[in-house]
Amino acid sequence: MSDSTQVREQANDLDAITKAAAARPITAARPSMPLAGLADVSDAPAMSPQEFGAFITKLINKHDLSREETSACFREILENRQSDMQQGAFLAALTAKGETAEEIAAAWQTIYELDTVKVNVDTDQPLVENCGTGMDAVKTFNISTAASIIAAADGVPMAKHGARAITSACGTVDIIEELGVNVECSPDVVKKSIETAGIGIFNGMSSLVHPTALGRILSQIAFGTVLNIAASLANPALPRYAIRGVYSRDLLAPTAEIMREIGYSQALVVYGEGEPGMTGGIDEASTMGCSYICELSADGHICEYQISPEEFGLKPARAADLCMGGDRMAEAKRMKELLGGRETSERTDIACLNAGLILYLAGRQPSIQAGYERARNLLETDQPLDKLRDWVRAQQ
Repeated sequence: MSDSTQVREQANDLDAITKAAAARPITAARPSMPLAGLADVSDAPAMSPQEFGAFITKLINKHDLSREETSACFREILENRQSDMQQGAFLAALTAKGETAEEIAAAWQTIYELDTVKVNVDTDQPLVENCGTGMDAVKTFNISTAASIIAAADGVPMAKHGARAITSACGTVDIIEELGVNVECSPDVVKKSIETAGIGIFNGMSSLVHPTALGRILSQIAFGTVLNIAASLANPALPRYAIRGVYSRDLLAPTAEIMREIGYSQALVVYGEGEPGMTGGIDEASTMGCSYICELSADGHICEYQISPEEFGLKPARAADLCMGGDRMAEAKRMKELLGGRETSERTDIACLNAGLILYLAGRQPSIQAGYERARNLLETDQPLDKLRDWVRAQQ
């Protein structure tokens, strides 16, 4: 039997698994506990509309908030104590002022403590996550999803945390759901999927994962806010290794500093250029132009550097080659083709580049270049498609 025939049969098997319906028990995760070294945000007193409005005025006047003030304001939002107008005005004013690292860290802490169900995942190797902030200029296919499956196929335990599409046609959670993974399951089911299949995703818009407010808030806003960073960091498994894509080059260093402050051991914060002439780029490593990276090392040092497609022997891609070209079903089909080694070179190139970042960060390869080459080699085998099949079976 030829390799291509085997891949086609495996894809057909996966389709059968995807269509299978199963009962999905829901179990409780352990209760939230305050993180060591961070203030307890659970007892902040309620504010009057006038008190909350005073903080909005402070932001409008370009004054920063303290960590305590930011935490108190986000508690008001998460517990829906203020009107929708007040909540939206606060987020918009904070965004317009420009968030400080302390404000973002405080927002993350409040979301994590008050609105995130926690799980302890038991794996031999450190957990890794990869996700982007969204709100970037180019609506690419789900690069981070492909990259995470390729990395998981090489033994990297992946604890993803994503959301449904807000401004695009198909978000991370949407494509993974179309592939057959149950994205509406409890955090404990995700935990078991990571432990048994080596990969799982927590749905950032699910009330089972964030039971208080996050889904409500994210579903009502369509512009970039502090939540793009703070909420994405509120992963129930709290991995200490991460690839974090950001939608602006200006966010690279602040995000790396925030991740260091809240306890990440190592991280790569990435912003990729669009093709020449485009305004804005992508929250991934790019094959259209240079990628700018802030690397948080194990010793706490942060360094900045850039990589280019030419360093990897790649011809710069066009945005049109990387954009989503269809609905969820069509994109899921193309994802399986990519994982089976049958996708266009442009999609394969950028998926392997981003998988290379994960393999480098996780210590599987000594450099990003070596990680990229390893990812390409993996796509010549059945392992990535097998890993997707394992994931579909485990997270049900």
